[in-house]
Amino acid sequence: MRRNRRSRLGVTLIEMLVVVTIIALFAAVVGPRFLGRTDQARVTACKVQMDAFMTALGAYKLDTGLFPTTEQGLNALRVPPPNLPQWRGPYLPKDVPMDPWQRPYLYKFPGEHGDEPDMVSLGADGQPGGEGINADILSWKN
Repeated sequence: MRRNRRSRLGVTLIEMLVVVTIIALFAAVVGPRFLGRTDQARVTACKVQMDAFMTALGAYKLDTGLFPTTEQGLNALRVPPPNLPQWRGPYLPKDVPMDPWQRPYLYKFPGEHGDEPDMVSLGADGQPGGEGINADILSWKN
């Protein structure tokens, strides 16, 4: 009688292994799905940030009559460039953030793709070009 009570109170090694195996299988099936969502969330966040920059750049142009030069960059949305009395900023509520991969956005004006500035994030790999998560995110294709 005593032996039956002891075996009922504890967890056997086999039961513990079964539970660990189930958890490992669950992690193996669900984990990759969440990782893919994280990467897609970064791409979406990058596009949203670029849209916010383009809106702020539009307000900057309305006030000053022109976009910031490549040299002035996106920082001109927070700090007035010298000799620009029409500047009514700051045009962004906070300092210019890094892209979701913690690298600066590349800014160019005059751009090569229309009348607006060109902005680029080099994606997850930080290299020009690429496919999938490593693909560049471009303001003119946003």
